[in-house]
Amino acid sequence: MKAYPSIPRVENAPDRLFDSGHLWLLEKVDGANFRFQLQESGLIRFGDRSRVYDDPDDVPEPYQHAVRHVQENLERDALRSAVDDVEDVVFFGEAMHRHTIEYDWERTPSFLGFDVWSAEVGAFRPPDAVEGIFEGIGLEAVNAVERELHTRDFDPDSYTIPDSAWYNGPAKGVVIRNKQGDRAKLLHPDFQDVDETTPVDASAEELAATYATRRRFETVAATLEDRGQPVTFETLYERVLEDIVREEHKQLYDGEGSLEMGTFRSEVSALTREFLEEWRDGE
Repeated sequence: MKAYPSIPRVENAPDRLFDSGHLWLLEKVDGANFRFQLQESGLIRFGDRSRVYDDPDDVPEPYQHAVRHVQENLERDALRSAVDDVEDVVFFGEAMHRHTIEYDWERTPSFLGFDVWSAEVGAFRPPDAVEGIFEGIGLEAVNAVERELHTRDFDPDSYTIPDSAWYNGPAKGVVIRNKQGDRAKLLHPDFQDVDETTPVDASAEELAATYATRRRFETVAATLEDRGQPVTFETLYERVLEDIVREEHKQLYDGEGSLEMGTFRSEVSALTREFLEEWRDGE
């Protein structure tokens, strides 16, 4: 599966990016690089920045919320109708779980697309097409801050990073693109490009009690009911665990794996059963 090229900072951008023509500025969101490809069989292959997973169950836990989001929302028939060979196309985006910025998680999709590779033409699709492509297959694209901005009207030294579309605060930065495939990123001064992980300073039991709250269980259960889905133990447990991992990623994964995730999952499982017993008794 096609890998995504690194994006240089604006000071290291190729000169041709600003030579002439028009630019698209996309919000740089604070997620994790994620890609997928529909196979002829109808199954979806997923990948992070460096690895590809033929089995969705093998995708690391912090990305599972994005896996489910794509599986549930991807309109396979629309994609098949749009291309001759679905395996020629790779979709790139961000798995939106917490790193530095605490987004409004209730309205921020688990996956935001930002680019599309076409093996048929051997190139990434131009930015003015990408937004429509994602919309056409049932997914949401990263928001465009500026469209068709002439290069003469853009000065990276004086440009002010706008507010984010996904929380009440500044965007992490912008990705500057032209239709020839050149890119660069300009970051807000408040954010670093590479995040420092937050050491885990509590036990698995304490973190489960902190994050697997009754309010969270009630919210997830209500969402399942609104969608006409049964509130079973397995479904409730999986959705609550996904929500916790997505929102508290840095507290659970410190880069060294010191938190015992097996114990954490067991504690969340026990809390799920406890909630369901009380919830069903109250019906």
